[in-house]
Amino acid sequence: MGTVVSFDIDGTLEVGVPPGIITLAAVRAARGRGYVIGTCSARTLADQRRIWGRLGLSPDFTVLKHRLADVRASFTALAYYHIGDTDIDEHFAGLAGFRFLRADAASVRAWGPELLPGWPDLGTDHAGKGETR
Repeated sequence: MGTVVSFDIDGTLEVGVPPGIITLAAVRAARGRGYVIGTCSARTLADQRRIWGRLGLSPDFTVLKHRLADVRASFTALAYYHIGDTDIDEHFAGLAGFRFLRADAASVRAWGPELLPGWPDLGTDHAGKGETR
């Protein structure tokens, strides 16, 4: 049993439109820690999979936002997190029993080291992006 981390894309990941504060280095670090990772987005499943393919990463799941509860049902873990930038992300995370982590600079400074020890070294080159949006 471990940790499941779900990432929104747009406004959350640096590859989103608009780009978010969560770097690819942070996503890779989550994978490196053995976390179950994937995306939960309003983007189509095919689009989510294309993004993962371009990144050279293989996600454990890709789901639409309203299907986040399916992820929880599919993976037994000690902790479930959804990282996103909107109240909609927070809403669906709560419905699915995930802890919601907001993807803005102030919030990431608070939860980043808890989720990914060494966080500041994983994302400082992009931290300013989240502060000016």
